[in-house]
Amino acid sequence: MAAIEMKHIDKVYDDGFHAVKDVNIDVQDGEFIILVGPSGCGKSTLLRMIVGLEDISSGDMVIGGKRVNDLAPRDRNLSMVFQNYALYPHLSVYENIAFPLRLQKMDGAQVDQKVREASALLELDEHLERRPANLSGGQRQRVAMGRAIVRDADVFLFDEPLSNLDAKLRGQMRAEISRLQKRLGITTVYVTHDQVEAMTLGDRVAVLKRGVLQQLATPRELYENPGNLFVAGFIGSPPMNFVPATVTGDGVELPFGTVTLPDEKAKAVEGKDLLIAGIRPEHFEDASLLDENQRASGSSFRQKVDVVEWLGNETYAYIPFEAPPEVQQQLEQLEKDLDGESMRTQVVIALDGASRIKEGDEAEIHIDATKMHLFDPATGENLTVDLDNAGIVPANEASREEVPA
Repeated sequence: MAAIEMKHIDKVYDDGFHAVKDVNIDVQDGEFIILVGPSGCGKSTLLRMIVGLEDISSGDMVIGGKRVNDLAPRDRNLSMVFQNYALYPHLSVYENIAFPLRLQKMDGAQVDQKVREASALLELDEHLERRPANLSGGQRQRVAMGRAIVRDADVFLFDEPLSNLDAKLRGQMRAEISRLQKRLGITTVYVTHDQVEAMTLGDRVAVLKRGVLQQLATPRELYENPGNLFVAGFIGSPPMNFVPATVTGDGVELPFGTVTLPDEKAKAVEGKDLLIAGIRPEHFEDASLLDENQRASGSSFRQKVDVVEWLGNETYAYIPFEAPPEVQQQLEQLEKDLDGESMRTQVVIALDGASRIKEGDEAEIHIDATKMHLFDPATGENLTVDLDNAGIVPANEASREEVPA
C-alpha cells in the first residue's frame, strides 16, 4: 500500500488544451478517493497521469514517497480496472486472472495459489474454466478486479468500471467493490461521473470542473456544505433548487415569499443585495404534516403547485418561478457545466408520501431555513458556509474560477 501526493499537477496537450489545472490532492495510505465530475472535467486524465499513461506537463506525482513522473507504468506497481474490462477473449477466467503473474514468470504453484485466493474472494470459483464471452457484465468486471488483486499492487485505480452495467448490477457491484477495498485496505482512486457511486463509495470525494479542483471533502460535507454553485448543483438527486434571493434585513425575499434566516446566515450576507438561494428538494415539506416545533425551524409560504408526481414513499411537487436576467444567466451557465442537467426556473419539492397535495392546489409549503445556502451570483461562492470550520479541504487559490456572467 502507498499514499499518493499530487502536487500542482498540470496537463496541457500539444494543441494547447489545458485539461488539468494546478490540482493538489493527497491520498492517504489505505484511503478510498473518488474523482468525480461531468464529461471533460479532467478526472480520467488525472487517473491516467497517476498510472503513467499520460505525461505530466508540470507538477509532481509522488507515490509511496517516491516521485514517479519519469517512471514507466510497469515500474509503478499499480493495478488498473477499466470501463471495458480489457479481458482476453481467447483465455479462460483462470488464465485472465493469472496473466500478469505469467508475465512476471512466477512459479506455477504460486500462480495457482494467488488465482484461487482472488477467485474465492470474488466468488468466481465455478467460472474459472469459462471464457469471458460466456459471462455476465458483472462477472467480467469481477474477473478484471481479480487480475488487479493478484498483482499485490500498492494502489488500485478504477476508471468508470460500472458504466457498462445496468442499474441493478451497478448497485450490487458498488457494494462488492466497497467490501473488497475495506477488506484489503489498499489505497484506491476511483473515477466516475455518477454521483451515487461517489457518495456511497468514497472516504473523500474530489469534485472537478474543466480541469479545476472545486472541492475535496467527505460525501456528507459535500452534501451539507458545498463550497460553490457547481458543487451544490452536482451533488444531490434531484439537484438543489436555485432561486433569486433579495436580502431584506434578517431574511431573504424569494419568488414565493420571505424567509427569516438564522443569525449566522443573516450575518454572512449582511450588506449584500441580490443573491442565489440554494434549497434542496428534501428541505421542503407539506406544512400541514408538521407540528409547531418543526414549523419554528423555518418559514412557510402558499403557492400554486404546477405538477405532482406521487412515488409511494415520497411525492415530488413542481412550482414555477421567475428569475431576473443575472440569475437566469448563472443558471444557464450552470446547466452547461453540469452536462445539461436542467436548471429551469421551477422549484422541485420532495414531500412525504403522506402528503395529499394535488396538481393545481394552492399548498402551504415549509422551508427549513437552517439548511438554505446563499451564493454570490458573480462568483458562485457559497457565502453561508465556513469552509475551514466545516472541515472541508477547498480548492487551491489558483483554482477558484469566477463563474462567467
